[in-house]
Amino acid sequence: MRVVSGIQPTGKPHLGNYLGAIRNYVKLQDDAHAAGGECLIFIADLHALSMPHDPAELRSSTLELVATLVACGLDPDKAILFNQAQVPQHPELQWLLNGTARMGWLNRMTQWKDKAGKNREGQSVALFTYPVLQAADVLLYQATHVPVGEDQKQHLELARDIAQKFNNDFGTEEAPIFTLPEPIIPAEAARIMSLRDGSAKMSKSDPSDMSRINLSDDADTMAQKIKKAKTDPEALPSEEAGLAERPEAKNLVGIYAALAGQSVGGVLAQFGGQGFGAFKPALADLLVDRLGPIRERFVALKDDHEALDAILARGAAKARERGTPTLDATYKALGLVRHA
Repeated sequence: MRVVSGIQPTGKPHLGNYLGAIRNYVKLQDDAHAAGGECLIFIADLHALSMPHDPAELRSSTLELVATLVACGLDPDKAILFNQAQVPQHPELQWLLNGTARMGWLNRMTQWKDKAGKNREGQSVALFTYPVLQAADVLLYQATHVPVGEDQKQHLELARDIAQKFNNDFGTEEAPIFTLPEPIIPAEAARIMSLRDGSAKMSKSDPSDMSRINLSDDADTMAQKIKKAKTDPEALPSEEAGLAERPEAKNLVGIYAALAGQSVGGVLAQFGGQGFGAFKPALADLLVDRLGPIRERFVALKDDHEALDAILARGAAKARERGTPTLDATYKALGLVRHA
């Protein structure tokens, strides 16, 4: 079992990122390690080039993300943690796979249509071709499994299509060049919404800092944000159906359930009939209890650039070692002359 997954280094990580994705990385790492397999988690800094970006911000957010992942429980001794820019085999394999990928396949990508909008001619080539880099990201390591959310299923299917066509064109049935990765569909991840608007996702780009719990917030700030979170005047219902038309109440109960490892029904059995005057302090206490240790580790790590650089360098060395045999086999299959 070899699990591969990437995460983009944009903005400050928040509660939604932790409950929706980062917590799952720690589980994947532990499961793969326990099964005698490997888990490679990479920071997708090369993917950031597909959109306009600030170079200084990209560098700082990459290091901050390393600190966040380690603070949340990703263990560089159990998982291989690295950034793409230190493993040139990623873009090298992408170029080799560009000969196999088809324009029609990329044109059908929903995210390309959504991000490019009507101004397709004005977009970078990278925005169009980054799904081929995504394919290279996983095929390079002969990944057996890739965790995918709803929005990335199509990209994994593309990676499988590219791998299958390449194997058909340049490999044999007995000796395929690439493993076709299987999707891991995570258990329903908590969908965390804004503290100011229960109909919008919690977002790094929201101009209001009060809309999110940052993983770098101290205990007082977390408590204050929960206290001021938008709610309604009604008491909490005793059953889940009672939250249907109450997005802000549903969001806060969902956050409590995700942090406590309970069902929404279980939380309502405990707090049903009570108002937010009682529920919000309980939620704030739980938040501080769960995120406090993560914040302490994050604050201790985030400015230790030497330690963060060392984590990435060690991970990248392991990743290059894992990826080189596949890249060599790809060059050879294509008939490219590299060695005398």
